[in-house]
Amino acid sequence: MAKIYWAGQSCFQISVSNSKDNSADIVIDPFDEDFTGLKMPNLSADIVMVSHDHKDHNNVKDLKGTPFVIDGPGEYEIKEVFIQGITSFHDDQEGKKRGFNTIYLFETEEMRFCHMGDFGQKQLTDEQLEKIDGVDVLMIPVGGGDSTIDSSTAQKIIAQIEPKVVIPMHYALPKSKAKLDDLAKFLKTMGKPSIVAQDKYVIKASTLPKEGMEIIVLQP
Repeated sequence: MAKIYWAGQSCFQISVSNSKDNSADIVIDPFDEDFTGLKMPNLSADIVMVSHDHKDHNNVKDLKGTPFVIDGPGEYEIKEVFIQGITSFHDDQEGKKRGFNTIYLFETEEMRFCHMGDFGQKQLTDEQLEKIDGVDVLMIPVGGGDSTIDSSTAQKIIAQIEPKVVIPMHYALPKSKAKLDDLAKFLKTMGKPSIVAQDKYVIKASTLPKEGMEIIVLQP
C-alpha cells in the first residue's frame, strides 16, 4: 500500500508499507519556503529524491530523520524500494538554458511510480521512454511558465507513457511566487474539468485502474 501526499510545487511524501512490516517514507523535491512562498509541512523521510539543484526542489536540510539522499541518475535500492534516476533536460534546448533534470522511476509494493521533476523537453526520447515503461502512477508538471512543461505538452508526455494514474503537480497555488498556469487549464486540456481534490491518495496494486487512465488531484 502507498499513501501519497502532495506538499505543493513538486514535493510529495509517499509512505509505503507491506505485509512484511517493512515501511519507508519517501520525499521528492522538498522546497524552500522563502523561495516559493509556500508553506513546507513537517515531513520525515527515509529516502529523498532531488530532481535538480534549485531551491524549490532541493531543501533536504529541513526534513526530519536521516534520509538516504539521491540527487542524480543511477540505480539504487533502499528499504526494498528500487529506484532509477534517468537523465533529462530542464528545457527544450537540450539543457542550454536550465541544465539537467532527473526523472525518478521507482518500484515498491508491486507498483511503478514516476516523478518527472522539472521536465522541460517537448517529448521523451526513445531511450528515456524505454526506461519509463509500465508506469502505474505518474507525477507530472503541468504549470508551464519559464521552468517546465505546460498542459498541452504534459498531455503529449502522458500519451507517450500511458500511465494508469496521473497526479498533476507544479502549477499555480495561492501565495506561490512562481508564475505558473492554474490546474483548470490542464484539466480542461485533458477533458476532465471537474475533479474533486483529495487530501491524500491511498493506492494498492490491486486497486489500480484496470482500464483507461485516472487523474487524481491532491491538495497541499
